[in-house]
Amino acid sequence: MTKVSQASVGQRRTSIVDKSSLSHTKWNCMYHIVFIPKYRRRTMYGKLRNDVREIIKKLCEYKGIEIVEGSVSIDHVHLCVKIPPKLSVSTFMGYLKGKSALMIFDRHPEYKNKGNRHFWARGYYVDTVGRNEKVIKNYIKNQTEADMIEDKINN
Repeated sequence: MTKVSQASVGQRRTSIVDKSSLSHTKWNCMYHIVFIPKYRRRTMYGKLRNDVREIIKKLCEYKGIEIVEGSVSIDHVHLCVKIPPKLSVSTFMGYLKGKSALMIFDRHPEYKNKGNRHFWARGYYVDTVGRNEKVIKNYIKNQTEADMIEDKINN
């Protein structure tokens, strides 16, 4: 009989556990979320678009949310995300839209007085991703390509 050190047992345990698990829970909660700027203004291009993308990534990472696919379009944002069951979609969206608006206003103060100090419109669209995950991922990818073409035409 061979002795196994306590450290090697702990290493094996952590390698078995993946990101999609909590203490006694395995989960795969994936959602397709769409939200828009206030008054659906067509403002998210250039530096602002890159900042919005970076801010959303940072906020999702902070909350432990995996972005499976994402797209920041001129007048809306598409996200395909995995949200842990300990966090409701509405709580996450309140956090994401609230914190991102503050961070956007810090980086782009010219947007503070547009839309009555609200960057995002009220509400959002959410759908669970089941067997149609590939369809949604392709839709978001194609949305990005279409927006890039539109950006080139407008600039």
